[in-house]
Amino acid sequence: MSYESVILAMDLGTSGMKVALITVGGKVLGWDSEPVKLILTQDGGAEQDPQEWWQAFLQAASRLIERGLTPLDNIKAVCCSTQGEGTVAVDQSGNALMNCVLWMDMRGEKFLKQHFKGLVNVTGAGLSNTLRWIRLTGGMPSMTGKDPAAHMLLIRDAYPEVYARTYKFLNVLDFLNLKLTGRFTATFDSILTSWVTDNRDPDRIHYDDDLVKRSGIDREKLPEIVKCTDVIGELKCEVADALGLKPGVKVVAGAIDNTAAAIGAGTAGDFDTHLYIGTSSWMAAHVPFKKTDIVSSMASVPCAVPGRYLLTGLQATAGGNLTFLRDNIIYHKDELLQEADVPDIFKVLDQITERTPAGSNGVIYTPWIWGERAPVEDRTLRAGIYNLSLNNHREDIIRAFLEGIAMNTRWLMDPFEKFMGRKLQRINIVGGGAQSDVWCQIFADVLKVEIRQVSDPVQANARGAAWIGAVGLGEIKFGDLQALTQIRKTYTPNAVNRALYDERFDIFKTIYKQMNGVYRKLNS
Repeated sequence: MSYESVILAMDLGTSGMKVALITVGGKVLGWDSEPVKLILTQDGGAEQDPQEWWQAFLQAASRLIERGLTPLDNIKAVCCSTQGEGTVAVDQSGNALMNCVLWMDMRGEKFLKQHFKGLVNVTGAGLSNTLRWIRLTGGMPSMTGKDPAAHMLLIRDAYPEVYARTYKFLNVLDFLNLKLTGRFTATFDSILTSWVTDNRDPDRIHYDDDLVKRSGIDREKLPEIVKCTDVIGELKCEVADALGLKPGVKVVAGAIDNTAAAIGAGTAGDFDTHLYIGTSSWMAAHVPFKKTDIVSSMASVPCAVPGRYLLTGLQATAGGNLTFLRDNIIYHKDELLQEADVPDIFKVLDQITERTPAGSNGVIYTPWIWGERAPVEDRTLRAGIYNLSLNNHREDIIRAFLEGIAMNTRWLMDPFEKFMGRKLQRINIVGGGAQSDVWCQIFADVLKVEIRQVSDPVQANARGAAWIGAVGLGEIKFGDLQALTQIRKTYTPNAVNRALYDERFDIFKTIYKQMNGVYRKLNS
């Protein structure tokens, strides 16, 4: 048994809570999980109960620690990675006053546009506001209403009694850190999408008085800002007792999911790129400059690595399309499927995909099942299956889903490379989708780059949190991560498939050009 220092890492996604015990060297000793419910409201909202997150953490972490995977003295810190762009209103005692408004929630759109409209508007916001945001923050609020800038206005205008009682607005990460330590903080990355900070110095992210004033939110309702690697306190005594941990365990501030994944993928160096394939997907790389590409909805923003920004191209849904295929098509509970036992469906999908030829016998899938964010931001886009004939089978549709998500990633990669000013040669892949060997090969063929499958890819966020925690404790440096990162397998592009996918990619882009107007009419 290794007596290396260990971090208790939390990874809270939209579907559930994962906790892991991870050494400072990146070895996953063990993990546990607990699901959390997604609440969809009648008015189009998407919420979760913050108290359910906390109970899920206590339950999963207690089970994990009870397994005795490492001596308790070895557990030096707790550090979190969480979903981002959620908003929790809390009172002075730290109690949540309502459910968290999630990153999927678009109810704040009308309040955002009402508040920030001007004489000349850019995608729904006044030109002067847009220019100020981009100059100071590097980005601007999503006019879909999906981030805290809109969430806070939603609460202010639609729930005034909650707003009046709100002591602080916290992102998901910040709420959990409050529960761990009793301290009201936000990190360099968690505060970003409130769009009230001056981000021009990556090591000194701070509130800008003018942006705060223009936000419409009272300044005192915004938390203190800390670095991702700051030790923000010790684990509260009652929490340590509940988990069976010894006193003195430190809490490091941590990061939201895309920041943590960039660390957990071992891509902390300049221009080292990772691809995350989960419910949503993104491509990200650390860069030494602040820059914004409005057309492609990409920017380099504050992150965990000192002196650096994280370029992130976020796409709305990736593996979420497969969950839709599983739950709504293949195993939809109706008269055709009574009480069938569902196997490990994703392994079965891999087997089917492997025996289906590249190109899916002509079937093309566009994966915009919840709109899109980059390289175009358009909430009206929808998924589609194209070129079906009587000669096609379910196998073709299954492979087309995987290929379509890879095509969408290639669509993002073109502006991503232009942003960095260089061509990508290799990409580290992490997330649940990275467990699929056949999908990794599809990504290599479609993207025309070397794909490196990181070991334990599902634990990338937790490992990123652990490494951020280890840096915060002074145990390692970010420069050590490339050597510490274990690669399970490397996939190189297949020349024959590359030519086929080049042709299909041109068709994929043509589908967008010809269909985006149709989707706008149907869904706006």
